[in-house]
Amino acid sequence: MSRFSDAFRRRAKRIRHRARIKSFGKPRLSVFRSERHIYAQIIDDSFGKTLCSASTMDKDFGESDKTSNQDAATKVGAMIAERALKTGVKEVVFDRGGCNYHGRVKALADGARGGGLLF
Repeated sequence: MSRFSDAFRRRAKRIRHRARIKSFGKPRLSVFRSERHIYAQIIDDSFGKTLCSASTMDKDFGESDKTSNQDAATKVGAMIAERALKTGVKEVVFDRGGCNYHGRVKALADGARGGGLLF
């Protein structure tokens, strides 16, 4: 493996560990970013279950929209916030994985905050 992927995995493990420590029973909003798409899911670690998810691959997202820009990430953030509020989740802990809090990850977080999630 390359040194970049090793560093990414170490950083992701460290961030997830911190998110679990800070959560105290709150679910976490986990974000995965690929080159073409962005995915978000709310996970309850106490039960090991995914409560809801949203991505640019969803049917609700739309076929004609571009999937790899900040506008798409903001839309996914709003979708995950809407679905979380329907399941009764209002407050989450943000888990950005190994990604920097910049660009599409930040746009997703801002979209989720704008949709009504607290973190």
